Amino acid sequence: MTTYRIRNRFTAENSALLLIDHQVGTMQLIKNIDADLAARQSVALAKMAKILDLPVVITSSQEDRAQGPILPEIASVLPTAHAARIKRPGVVNAWDYQEFHDAVLATGRPNLIMAGVTTDVCLIFPAIDAALEGFGVQAVLDASGSPSVLSEEFARQRMHDAGVVLTATNTLMSEIAGDWSTPSGQELIGLLFSDVFPALGAGIS
Repeated sequence: MTTYRIRNRFTAENSALLLIDHQVGTMQLIKNIDADLAARQSVALAKMAKILDLPVVITSSQEDRAQGPILPEIASVLPTAHAARIKRPGVVNAWDYQEFHDAVLATGRPNLIMAGVTTDVCLIFPAIDAALEGFGVQAVLDASGSPSVLSEEFARQRMHDAGVVLTATNTLMSEIAGDWSTPSGQELIGLLFSDVFPALGAGIS
């Protein structure tokens, strides 16, 4: 089967951002990496999407329960996408929820940048299913996380075996920027130093 992930480098013109279940309660399940880091990187991805005018699909699960609302920082950066978020009633695999699937297809983009909380439940299933459906998929793993190192390791292996590209926020931003000298490239490199690697930015300021 010919797939987008083999043919196309991710660019601002062919990619969409999917943020899956970055909810204040669910974030507390992240134990394999620092949960605050994962939150910061997910907000950085939202800011990247705003800079590049990427289509964004946000989804949540059972906001009225322990999972809670979407991170307020994401809602603040992407108010339109947040208002249009797909509220799943409890369907685990977002790709199985027709409204979410339809929203992704409506972006018209062949490449999908995905981050989800948790990696081993919220991210793994839609990432694999999207890849099997022929989309190019990059899973941003420092904007995602799992309750244990073991469950994270297994989830990463399954995604990799299915053709999902595993990446980090700075690598993804560098790829999609393409050229730091462009106006959007300048904004993205500023975002890297201010949000993704703030300590590094402070060190060279």
